[in-house]
Amino acid sequence: MENLKDRVTIYQVAQAAGVSLATVSRVINKQGNVTPATRKKVEETIARLGYKPSGLAQALATNRTTNIGCIIPSANYVYIANMLNGITSAARQKGLNITLFTTSHSREEALSMIEKVISSHVDGVIIFDDELDTEDVAKINSYNVPTIVINKRITGDRVGCVPWNYEETLSALIERYYEQGGAHDMTFLHVHNSGRLLSDCEKTFIKTHEKLGKKYNVLNCDDSTSRTYRDFLDYFKIHKEGFFIAYRDSIAAAVLNAATDSGLKVPEQVEVLSLVGTKYADIVRPTMTSMNIDMFEVGKSAMYMLIDLMNHNLIDKVTHFDPDLILRHSTTKAFH
Repeated sequence: MENLKDRVTIYQVAQAAGVSLATVSRVINKQGNVTPATRKKVEETIARLGYKPSGLAQALATNRTTNIGCIIPSANYVYIANMLNGITSAARQKGLNITLFTTSHSREEALSMIEKVISSHVDGVIIFDDELDTEDVAKINSYNVPTIVINKRITGDRVGCVPWNYEETLSALIERYYEQGGAHDMTFLHVHNSGRLLSDCEKTFIKTHEKLGKKYNVLNCDDSTSRTYRDFLDYFKIHKEGFFIAYRDSIAAAVLNAATDSGLKVPEQVEVLSLVGTKYADIVRPTMTSMNIDMFEVGKSAMYMLIDLMNHNLIDKVTHFDPDLILRHSTTKAFH
C-alpha cells in the first residue's frame, strides 16, 4: 500500500484550477470550447497534482460509462448472486459498468483486493467482504474512492453502509423458542472459514444460551451439501433429536435429508433453521424455516446509495436491513 500514491480526484483538479468539472473533463478529453489560457492552467494543475483521469472524468464529456468496483467473497452462493443481481440491475439503469473483485474468505486476499481496486481507478466501490475491517475501508476511502459497505456499520465523509442485524434477531429467536416451550437442545453448525457473519452469529448463539442457562452444542460442519449429508447420516445413528442452526439453505437441507432418510420425524424430533434463507427453503420437503433478507434489494439499495454518494447527494449514509423469520415446516410452533 505504501507504494501507491494518494488518488487525486477531478473535483480537486477543478477546485485547484478554479474551473468547472466540465472544463477539466473537456481538457482531459481534448475537446474544444476551452480557451488556450484555461487549457494551459488545467494541464499545469493536472501535472502539479499528479492527477490520473478516471472513467468518471471521461464520462462527463464523452458519455462513456462510469466504472464501479464490487468486492465479494464469491458468486457461488445463491444469496450473494441475488445481491449481485440487485447491484447490476441498478447499475444497468444508470449506464454504469461493474468490475468484480472476488476473494475467498481470506484476509490476505481481501487486502490484495484493496490495491487492485485503487490501481484500477474505479469511480466508486461496493464492498461485501467481511474479512475487511474498518481501517481497511478507510484506506480505500483515503484515495477518494466513494465506498458503500454491506453487512458492516461504517460511515465517513465518503463512506456509507448497508448493515444487517442478524445477531439481535437470532438472539431474540432463541429466547422466544425457550419461552414458548421449545424442547430441543440447540446445535450451531460451525463451518470453517465462512466469514464474520457466521462467526458473529455463533458468538451470539453461545452468549444467548449462556445468559439463559441452557445447554447447547457447536458442531463442526463441512461447507459441502453432500459431505454434510453423509456426516449427519452417521450422526443420526447415535443422536435421535435436536435443533440445528445452519449457515445457509443447502447445509440445512442436507441435515433435513439426513434426518428423514434416517427415519426421524421433522420437526417432532429434528428441527432445522437456516440463517441465510433463499428460494431453496420453499423447494425442499419439508419446507425450511429461515431468516430472510431480500438480497436483491440490498444490492440495489447499495448501488443507488453509491450513485448518490459519488454525486455528493447522499444524505442518509446508513440503510438498515433486518432479517425476517419465515416460519415453515422444519421447526415446531415454539417460534409463533
